[in-house]
Amino acid sequence: MTKHELQTNDEMREQLKRKRFFLVSIGRLAATICLCAATAAAAGHANSTPQEVFDGMRGSFQPAKAKGVHASYQWDLSGPHGGEWWIEVNDGTYKMGTGKIANPSVTFIAKDKDWVAICNDQLSGMWAYLTGRLKVRGDQNVARKLGEIFP
Repeated sequence: MTKHELQTNDEMREQLKRKRFFLVSIGRLAATICLCAATAAAAGHANSTPQEVFDGMRGSFQPAKAKGVHASYQWDLSGPHGGEWWIEVNDGTYKMGTGKIANPSVTFIAKDKDWVAICNDQLSGMWAYLTGRLKVRGDQNVARKLGEIFP
């Protein structure tokens, strides 16, 4: 092989590594987003609302996992049961509410029914992300941390 062909092969390998890393990251992020699958039992049924999902999250907070974490999460959900919810995590404590917060670390954007379906394990978080039904804006590492804090 010529030097140019070797260089091209190295570039292709590097591109494949980046694509593989991206897909693995999306998979992990989708798994994290499914953190609410655990809260589905608290929400009770497939026809639950986003508010019921968030209410169910309150009981799963893990203060030890949130130690040293300073992050804010925003949900913008459209649809008849949609709205805006937020969670702020601050060194082992959290606050949760409705409305918008300034400069969230991560924003999740979806339709209300899609978010509830993800949380009830009726819609794959990865599929929702890949098909545009779920958008995640912000730091993916911070997004993944949410699943540890609210398992």
